[in-house]
Amino acid sequence: MTAAPVPPSAGSARERARATFTADLLAAARRQVAEVGAAQLSLRGVARELGVASSAVYRYVDSRDALLTLLLIEAFDDGGAACETAFARARAAGASAGETWIAVARAFRAWATEHRHAYELAYGTPVPGYVAPQDTVSHATRVWGVLGRVIVAAAADGDLAPLVPPADVRGLVSPAVLEFAGSLADDGRAAPGTDAEEGVVRSVVLFDALVGAVSTELFGHLHGVTTDADRLFDVTIAAAATGVGLVLRPAA
Repeated sequence: MTAAPVPPSAGSARERARATFTADLLAAARRQVAEVGAAQLSLRGVARELGVASSAVYRYVDSRDALLTLLLIEAFDDGGAACETAFARARAAGASAGETWIAVARAFRAWATEHRHAYELAYGTPVPGYVAPQDTVSHATRVWGVLGRVIVAAAADGDLAPLVPPADVRGLVSPAVLEFAGSLADDGRAAPGTDAEEGVVRSVVLFDALVGAVSTELFGHLHGVTTDADRLFDVTIAAAATGVGLVLRPAA
């Protein structure tokens, strides 16, 4: 005999209502950012689109900056998830660390191209007067964390060559960054046979190359420059891979 369904509690009903309104709120905020830009985002404008009083919105977010923070976290998480998924799929398929980097970079570019306004909010020009709170850091570092895992995987596989050209990386990153990078590692340690600081620098270089390549394309700096943006992107990320010592083997 099938048990009768348990009626939802008042608490769960409120939670569902809150989740629904929050989703609608973020969707309206995304549309406003797309139409007028993040700097012009306003709670009153979002409330008008939702057909509610401004006071209803203020029950969920207490300021424009709080709403921007929700959008920023959403953008960081979406881009990070795209990279994490690409990493997991590539490694599960037996890809080398170098091949995995290519897959991750392409996934990040695809996400950025499909969600340009989210990318611009996360990686473009800062919104005047807005300072992201500390609790965005764990979300902002998801992409970088994946690139660190690429370096760790390369070292573990024996596929990590010296930097090209050789470079003294001592002191290039702060002690706080080194400590934070250690906390992101699966086991809290450096890759076997590698210097922790050098590994972090390698991952930062990959991050710089990735965000730089995507921003150059999406912000129009390649207009009239290339006849094949896809292929130029691949050349760019392959060159970055070689520079940080990732071994790229030609396809069989």
